[in-house]
Amino acid sequence: MKKYLLILITMLLFITACEAQTTALVKTPTLDAEISIPTNTLLVTSTFTDTPTPQATSAPLHPMSITAMQAGNYPGSKITIVKELEKGQNYRRYYVYYLSEGYKIYALLTIPNSTPPEGGFPAIVFNHGYIPPDVYRTTERYIAYVDEIAKSGYIVFRIDYRGHDQSEGEASGAYGSPGYQIDVLNAIASIKQLPEMNPEKIGMWGHSMGGYLTLRTMVISQDIKVGAIWAGVVASYPDLLYNWRRTGSFTPSPSSRGVGWRTNWIETFGTPEQNPAFWDSISATSFLADLSGPLQLHHGTKDEDVPFQFSIRLAEQVRSAGKIADLYIYEGDNHNISGNFSTAMKRTIKFFDLYLK
Repeated sequence: MKKYLLILITMLLFITACEAQTTALVKTPTLDAEISIPTNTLLVTSTFTDTPTPQATSAPLHPMSITAMQAGNYPGSKITIVKELEKGQNYRRYYVYYLSEGYKIYALLTIPNSTPPEGGFPAIVFNHGYIPPDVYRTTERYIAYVDEIAKSGYIVFRIDYRGHDQSEGEASGAYGSPGYQIDVLNAIASIKQLPEMNPEKIGMWGHSMGGYLTLRTMVISQDIKVGAIWAGVVASYPDLLYNWRRTGSFTPSPSSRGVGWRTNWIETFGTPEQNPAFWDSISATSFLADLSGPLQLHHGTKDEDVPFQFSIRLAEQVRSAGKIADLYIYEGDNHNISGNFSTAMKRTIKFFDLYLK
């Protein structure tokens, strides 16, 4: 009896040990156990499905951002002469066009009558200010400005922008759409193809909205060696939002579609306080380290369209970035600097001569 009892106890002990071993073999770790990961270790996670985990990607750059425009391609085209116009004092005038994103962009082109210097004539790309696109005419605006620069021995290329006069495309406005800026950048590539000019000696002149385009061009492209801006819209975008109040007779044209950029961008990206990175990314003033050459700024204190403080502030910022900015403030003068036109133009041409001749 004792013998059978001993065998039974031995069998029970053997079965218990086997069950304990099996449990130990299949036991799983606790999922929420704390895991220590060494510094500088790349942690890769996986799932138990055959579907790959999507990889994180950076958001695409806004088309108005300076970085996006710096990475763009602006091939321009050969300049096509449509007709020759009445000659200037010592230069020829032509009505021409070039291509920008497939659009024909018309322009006024002047070429000196004299023999080109070694390497070719210096050239000025001329960016006009805001004029309602549906009333703008190529041969009727900025005549005196172009004449003064042209008769000083420069090729002048005064472009119309898309949607202006006969230029193809939509006049979408400069501040909320990259179209006009693209037209300016393609104008540079086009003028470089002109046999009479020196591609290493290109300057830029801009008034008002054209000053905005000039400043942006000079941080996007290194082709512009010197820039002159009169009464320019040259502030950061936060300043354009909060510190730009026109008191003059400015009236946007119905054909200019860029009026709603403020509301649209604030709704999409937040205010400058909420999303400073976005507003900095589209402001040329955030990229002054990339400025391609010296600047000369002119502004009247009675300008009712663009605050003269914009030019003062830009001069300070350019100098802080280690670049050159000459500033002229004209007491009591207006948006067109008409009271000091001759003085401002002489200073402008002397500035161009210094860096391009």
